[in-house]
Amino acid sequence: MTDEDLFLEKEPEEKAEIESVEGEDPEEEAKPAASIENANDKFNRKQWYVVNTYSGRENVVAHYLELRRDTQHMEDSIFRIVVAEKEEIVLDKKTNRPAVNKKGEVKKKIINLYPGYIFVEVIMSDEAWYVIRNTQGVTGLVGSSGAGTKPFPIPHEDMMPILKKMNLIEAVSKGAFAIGDKITIVDGAFADEEGEITSIDTTNSQAGVTLIFFGRPTKVDVPFSSLQKGN
Repeated sequence: MTDEDLFLEKEPEEKAEIESVEGEDPEEEAKPAASIENANDKFNRKQWYVVNTYSGRENVVAHYLELRRDTQHMEDSIFRIVVAEKEEIVLDKKTNRPAVNKKGEVKKKIINLYPGYIFVEVIMSDEAWYVIRNTQGVTGLVGSSGAGTKPFPIPHEDMMPILKKMNLIEAVSKGAFAIGDKITIVDGAFADEEGEITSIDTTNSQAGVTLIFFGRPTKVDVPFSSLQKGN
């Protein structure tokens, strides 16, 4: 068989491939691309993850992790490291009123809301994943099945109440946004995307935002706390 015969045999396949691409429905073409993007978003975006450690050692391990992050120059991948604690007033057991010390000051104590867990804000690159799981005192990450597989992030709606309890974010006023506002999404799977508010859900403190994907408008629901008004 000559080179010319080989070329003639390949030509019909190439032509068929070209025709199939030209005849594809744009919607069908967009689906696999969107699936790949959504799969990559989980690890390429800043997300919150739950680190397992020993109960009572949360602050020590959080300090170790901060040191590892700084010495490995991972500040662009590992961000906030949070031990979920809150301050409570100590009540007198007899009177059930706030207890006071000898100076007349109300006694307070620190309560760990989630013993044995640390919350870490991460872009889960391979390097960040290695640094976290090899930090002294870290026993694992929630959502990892082991064998070096990366964990799943905490859903945004589950993490926001935790941060609010610790006063790490401010509650967003329901009147802060209006239909027609141009906004930027600041975190989550659609971080850095720009869009327009098309509906307001005050009950769930979220807005319907229209984004443009593959030249087509797509509506997504986004918490107020993830929105930033455009200039």
